Amino acid sequence: MCEMQRGAGSSSDPCRRPVLQVRRTWEAEAPPRGLSVRNRSARADCVLLFVRSCFRDYFTHKFRAMLGKTRLIFPGEKVLLAISGGPSSSAMLSQVQQGLSQSAQKKLRFLPAIVHIDEGGALGLSLVERQRLVSELQVIFRASGFNFYTIPLEQVLDLPSSVVNVAPPSFDQAPDSYKAAVDVDLQGAGRDPQQGGGVPEPRLDESQTRSLQQLLGSAATLTARAELLSTLRQHLLVHTARTRGYSKLLLGESCSRLAVRLLTCVSLGRGAHLAQDTGFSDCRFGDVTLVRPMREFSAKEIAVYNHMFGVPTVIIPTLDTKMPEKASIQRLSQSFVSRLQQDFPSTVSTIYRTSEKLQTAGGGCSAQDGRCLLCVCSVDTAAGKASALQARLISEQLCCQEPAGTVQVGPTPPAGQCCSATDGECGRPAGGAGCCSSHFRAPEKKELQKLLCYSCQLILRDMSSVAHLPQYIVAEAERRKRRSLMKDEISEFLLEEEGSS
Repeated sequence: MCEMQRGAGSSSDPCRRPVLQVRRTWEAEAPPRGLSVRNRSARADCVLLFVRSCFRDYFTHKFRAMLGKTRLIFPGEKVLLAISGGPSSSAMLSQVQQGLSQSAQKKLRFLPAIVHIDEGGALGLSLVERQRLVSELQVIFRASGFNFYTIPLEQVLDLPSSVVNVAPPSFDQAPDSYKAAVDVDLQGAGRDPQQGGGVPEPRLDESQTRSLQQLLGSAATLTARAELLSTLRQHLLVHTARTRGYSKLLLGESCSRLAVRLLTCVSLGRGAHLAQDTGFSDCRFGDVTLVRPMREFSAKEIAVYNHMFGVPTVIIPTLDTKMPEKASIQRLSQSFVSRLQQDFPSTVSTIYRTSEKLQTAGGGCSAQDGRCLLCVCSVDTAAGKASALQARLISEQLCCQEPAGTVQVGPTPPAGQCCSATDGECGRPAGGAGCCSSHFRAPEKKELQKLLCYSCQLILRDMSSVAHLPQYIVAEAERRKRRSLMKDEISEFLLEEEGSS
């Protein structure tokens, strides 16, 4: 392993480093010409075993160093692994299994579980096909010995509005608390045994599947549908982690995928949120932190590792499967990076190293007001009058004026009852003085755009109607609108913050 590391600087591709070192050893100690075929075959087998051993040690060390040097996951902490069945997430699951085994030298000390989001309803797969794919994944999950949850994407329609709010962290992240957690874990206290069971999958409702397909079908472009699907998946993963008591959510996004994601985010106007979308950790939700431990591995390294050590994978189609490269911005960015990587092998690593240097202005983990209603990032639309954003808004107002009238979204409160009586916002009789429902009107498409960041505004603009949006998004928009109205009513009684003298 030491020889492999000393010779690693000669190649930019980490996957080839062990192979190059073995090749040098083979050439330096080349056998004479009279060596028999049997001896040559035996020596080739020894070289292959050496390559496998070195590559395994290299891959394992890289994965554990990514988790260990940040000290982000505490010993004894409950961690949820988001497994899609693809090569990257399956390799992550294999590494966690090895790290928790009794034979591991530097064991991982967190308590993992698995979650899989069944997106077959959004992709138009039949019920039989969805059950087949889920059953293949559950075989892999049961073999891991971890608890697992299989959740259909249709459940996102029944989420509470709190999923798009920032919650305070539930785990102390101070250095002293990390040392205390290590001591407790070494003593064996607070460690729950793994049961290796699965939670019963919720029953699928055809009406929910149709509603989900209508929601995605309302987006005019494949780019908007892909971004909307990614947002809904993220909401469901965070809600599952919150309700099950997991403070960390591990995502299996590789270096190659994040390089494509970075170019896609820049093209979609998410430049202000690149650090959260591509960084190692993302704490935009507060109590649940998204972690990307596979971001140091390229797609080639992961494919070689899965092939060498027989890591099982289940390939599930996506929205852009068998689509031309110009069908969406995501597909075009992936094709661009892949072709450039063939001629310039350092393309992915260069893009990836660029994303490492990005940071969100003003922190990014603090619970601030004005979060986007979809991606829960800070709203970045506070631009000047001479900005490109304001120019686009003026052009839309002049060229794309909608007919008069309001679009009713969400249920109307019964007569004599305040619309916010259940939320505790007002509690006054409907229509009375000071009641928030006296000025209430369901949010329109233009009003919803004010609660979104620039990139999510583009998604909403490509949607034909907001009537198909999930109820928890509409409910949160209504709540923010009521709070804004109440704040305007009492603004003259509020004390302004004064700067320190």
